[in-house]
Amino acid sequence: MSEAVILVEKAGGIATVTLNRPEKLNALNRELRGAFCRAMAALRDDAEAGVVIITGAGRAFCAGLDLRELGADSSRETGALARDGSAVNFISVIEDMKVPVIAAVNGFAVTGGFELALACDLIVAAEDAQFADTHARVGVMPGGGMTARLPRAIGIRKAKEMSLTGNYLGAREAERMGLVNRVTPKGEALNEARALATQILSANQTVVRELTRLYDQTTRATLGDAIRIEQEAFRAYNSRANLKDLEQNRQAVMERGRAQSGPRK
Repeated sequence: MSEAVILVEKAGGIATVTLNRPEKLNALNRELRGAFCRAMAALRDDAEAGVVIITGAGRAFCAGLDLRELGADSSRETGALARDGSAVNFISVIEDMKVPVIAAVNGFAVTGGFELALACDLIVAAEDAQFADTHARVGVMPGGGMTARLPRAIGIRKAKEMSLTGNYLGAREAERMGLVNRVTPKGEALNEARALATQILSANQTVVRELTRLYDQTTRATLGDAIRIEQEAFRAYNSRANLKDLEQNRQAVMERGRAQSGPRK
């Protein structure tokens, strides 16, 4: 009996989803895409999953779409639907999540695998991680949000350079450019992602979810519309806040800040 192409582990409010085709560098064939979409859709409605981490088994995060299935329709997968009832694919199912999603990248994150990482809210990369958009090298057009998300992450000129050359970008340079949040020693990306998830879980979870949704909305809007959207969320949520609770929370935040800043010199 063959091993499942998607592995899901849940512990302490964190759900870890592992792409499990290591012999194929976790290339996204139809079986893997479908299993991934179903796993993510199930976690979307799982009250015990406060943060989701996506990672890859073996020496790669994900090498992108399986080229042997290039002609297949990857715009939708069977067995999973979005919250509004529409079909999902391996990118839109991430966008449909209610909780933060972290990519823990080891090794290669290439083309469709790069798009998958870009769709996540945060990226933690091991020092051996390599990011590349090879659409122009392979001879296919992107369809997973590359030209929309990459320039928002690193700027239009750097994004064009990556896409037009197909050159690989190492983890340290990716961190310097703001593409990834943190870089870890080889083999430690998942542990660091879980530590980051634990920090997120220690915050107000209602606000965490609202902030995640708000960032998604405002980054797709013009500046004026983004400010309007934020102000509407501000009035709707903060009008219900308990002032006594807010003061207690503020004191805890100050204590945390002093602890993180270390002893005064």
